[in-house]
Amino acid sequence: MQLFASSLAFVDLETTGGSALRDRITEVGIVRVDAVGGGQPPSVSEWSTLIDPEVSIAPAITALTGITNAMVKSAPPFCAVAADIAARLDGAVFIAHNARFDHGFLKQEFARIGRPFSARALCTVRLSRRLYPGVHGHNLDAVVARHDIAIVDRHRALGDARAIWAFVAALYREWPPEIIAAAVKRVLRIPSLPPQLPEDALNGLPHTPGVYLFYGDNQLPLYIGKSLDIRDRVSAHFSSDWMSETDLRLSQEIRRIEYESTAGELGALLREATLVKALMPAHNRLLRRKEEAGVLMLSDSSDPQYVAAAAIEPCDLGGSYGPFSSRRSAREHLRLLAAEHGLCWTRLRLERRAGGPCFQRQLRRCVGACVGMESGESHDVRLRAAIQPYAIPPWPYSGPALLRESTYDGERVDVHVLRDWCWLGTARDESELARIIEAPPRPAFDIDVLRLLLRRHRAGKLAARPVRSTNDTE
Repeated sequence: MQLFASSLAFVDLETTGGSALRDRITEVGIVRVDAVGGGQPPSVSEWSTLIDPEVSIAPAITALTGITNAMVKSAPPFCAVAADIAARLDGAVFIAHNARFDHGFLKQEFARIGRPFSARALCTVRLSRRLYPGVHGHNLDAVVARHDIAIVDRHRALGDARAIWAFVAALYREWPPEIIAAAVKRVLRIPSLPPQLPEDALNGLPHTPGVYLFYGDNQLPLYIGKSLDIRDRVSAHFSSDWMSETDLRLSQEIRRIEYESTAGELGALLREATLVKALMPAHNRLLRRKEEAGVLMLSDSSDPQYVAAAAIEPCDLGGSYGPFSSRRSAREHLRLLAAEHGLCWTRLRLERRAGGPCFQRQLRRCVGACVGMESGESHDVRLRAAIQPYAIPPWPYSGPALLRESTYDGERVDVHVLRDWCWLGTARDESELARIIEAPPRPAFDIDVLRLLLRRHRAGKLAARPVRSTNDTE
């Protein structure tokens, strides 16, 4: 049997319900099939285990699967078998009937223990539909009946995983291998590499967080991207059946791929934002230099003043409002606040009039600061209350702060050095950290970095530690 991939993992799960976010896994079954070569039949190994879901199993679920609360009471929790599951799936195409369900549950379970999970997932429901488009019914019971597959322990994980493997084996009795391979490619979205790239161009890319750079014929990158899984994300750019217009242009121009690994998502986001602004790749438009970006500051008289990026001192960001991508964007936000809170366009500097009612007043949307119906002090108190959701808080530390980020296995630790809502650099060892602390670059306003750090701060995820001294590298 000429398999479409050297290693296949047929997976089935039993769960406490249908929501990967709310429900938990009660059983895992995996049938691993590895090609041997030399005309020999593939090697097949089976593995299954009950899992303690740490929640109660509803009677309806027990009636369907036969798995009771008593059966899982002494079973291991997911964290105890996660390494076994990862090892049995490693390097194999993940195959399941309704693969989104099984892959989604595993991804959530791995996320609960702080480990990323990603796999090339092939759904045999979609494969059946592609090879048998005129047939009605593609659920597992219909597939089993149509292909005369003997199944034992239906609705148990290993029994259903065996049935999925038997279905794929049946395909090879009914279709030429090249037809199956073509159907799998369409379903699996196997990347179709541009002809100018070597066939092994993806092999050296890691399944780690980081940034990747696409280069053409010159030394400046065409495109810079970031991902929690560099290899999977780069592969997605070359999946021809869902290629975007940008991906199509990239596939025509690309000549080589480079990457930089990071410990986690924050490092990848920070590196992407700064690399794009420094190198100005042609196909990165959203993150390119934003000289028009800035913040609003209120003077003592509360007149909103727009301060553009070049004039911003990061140490003065606390107490300002924004950030905004441009002066036009800031003015539009002020117009929305004026309409919602009855504020005066003249006092907000949205229009200049020598006297008389502002445009909002003419529409009866201004309380009347422009015509003496409201005092300036009262108007400005309301303005400050209305704009408060856009307030940038003071930097919560007296100076630079360190934010540690590690890989899920703890093998790599990056330390991000931050100050005044700016990123000063990332260190991977003590000497590099000491250099950044002792001779830090001047903080520079970056709207994307600011937004990223503010989101984490407001979500309570900016758990940085202040630098106590220039020797503070612990």
